[in-house]
Amino acid sequence: MEHSLAVVESHKLRIERLPLGPWGTNSYLVICKATGKSALVDAPGEAERVEEWLRATKPKYILMTHNHRDHIGALAELRSILEIPVAAHAADAGALPAAVDTLLADGQVLPLGDLQIKVVHTPGHTPGSLCYLVDGVLVSGDTLFPGGPGSTRTPAALAEIIKSITEKLFVLPDDTPVHPGHGDATVLKKEKAEFAVYSSRPHDPNLCGDVAWLAANEK
Repeated sequence: MEHSLAVVESHKLRIERLPLGPWGTNSYLVICKATGKSALVDAPGEAERVEEWLRATKPKYILMTHNHRDHIGALAELRSILEIPVAAHAADAGALPAAVDTLLADGQVLPLGDLQIKVVHTPGHTPGSLCYLVDGVLVSGDTLFPGGPGSTRTPAALAEIIKSITEKLFVLPDDTPVHPGHGDATVLKKEKAEFAVYSSRPHDPNLCGDVAWLAANEK
């Protein structure tokens, strides 16, 4: 059985990652080391494992990045077990399998012990996609991955997610670690450099789907 991996460790913050559910989607546990308070980001599956994972902390929120099925499989069960508020953006809340207690907005700040979690609204992958910024670390959901943006269904959605990334995420410091909803982490400086290559090339106006900065089809 795979165990959670500490992906961030500082004097005040610990973030653990655990791939869960049939797609191995990353769930993250954000922990304030001073108080033991925690926030769970996404609920892909395996509610009993998650409950055990959280047992050594004081869980305060379930924070959703978006409403796709590979991120929500255990949400209803965990909300019932943990009896803590579910938080999501209004644009995605209606498609979640559990009631949303807190509707989040861009720029909102959630207290977590001695930490503050900033909400960043990044539409494109879904209308209500969110990233979470805590102590200089970005949990990016399916908005930004190593090498490219999250998947999109239309050219308009690709334009929207690129706007979200460039205007909301690329304004953060180059050394910002990025922890996505699938796979391994990256760092913003690398993504900015690869996007610069992408943006220097002409592309098919119908481009969408799974786009990679360095491998996207040129016009």
